[in-house]
Amino acid sequence: MDRLAQSTAMGDVELLVRDLDRVLAYYAEGVGLDVLRHDGPEAVLGRGGEQIMRLVQRSDLPEFERGDAGLFHTAILFADRPSLARAVAGTARFAPRSFTGSADHLVSEAFYFDDPEGNGVELYVDRPREEWTRTSGGGVEMASLYLDPNDFLQTHLPAAPAPDADGAVIGHVHLQVGDIALAEQFYSGVLGFDVMNRYGSQALFVAAGGYHHHIGMNTWNSQGAGPRAASLGLGQVSIELPTSDDVEALVSRLRSAAVETRHDGETLRFDDPWKTLIEVRAAAA
Repeated sequence: MDRLAQSTAMGDVELLVRDLDRVLAYYAEGVGLDVLRHDGPEAVLGRGGEQIMRLVQRSDLPEFERGDAGLFHTAILFADRPSLARAVAGTARFAPRSFTGSADHLVSEAFYFDDPEGNGVELYVDRPREEWTRTSGGGVEMASLYLDPNDFLQTHLPAAPAPDADGAVIGHVHLQVGDIALAEQFYSGVLGFDVMNRYGSQALFVAAGGYHHHIGMNTWNSQGAGPRAASLGLGQVSIELPTSDDVEALVSRLRSAAVETRHDGETLRFDDPWKTLIEVRAAAA
């Protein structure tokens, strides 16, 4: 009861943006997400009917400071390499200067971008789980090896676009935090994620169900950062648990740790130690 369910998954990510039209065009025309809804100052994007991202226009908020706690990147997981290649090529054509790098992480192949307002974006595909190398402690080996983006596109980019958009989901979210030990205490000790990998006192990767990571955390830019002030950038992170019983078990753990919660019967809301808002729902609901 102190661990998250095996089939835990990430839900959508909310970004607070200044120029909604510009950011919306980046994710729709570049990355290739579908606009599921666009009502005034809010837009919802997804793929294959799966809601991935909410963009909310907030012109009253200041810019996100790179040294603060908050978003490092939102990671969109594609079903296969051709789907990923289409998204990478589309983003590179739409905004070529937004590309920031690529890496072979052993468990996945990833391409990194910054959207028009500086929010980090990872587009990636997983290798089959049977190819992952497990550690003696139950984690998984990860690395950041060179991945040639041009070779990847030449090998995997289909000659013709897919007739229907392939599915994609939020595979993980990577956060900037102020302290890795405190992050582990909260995300593993209280929430119930398993620690899958760590890089000393600088980065931590946690997951449920043996995944390589649902949430990554680092202090590369934000060592010592305190609670977040209101700013553009990350609005909230969503987690989906299988059943309402799983949500109630989490509520119990949060209350035992004296974490303030808000639960309206459908969505559980609480803040992490850096005031990042987390929403949890039962997928069955």
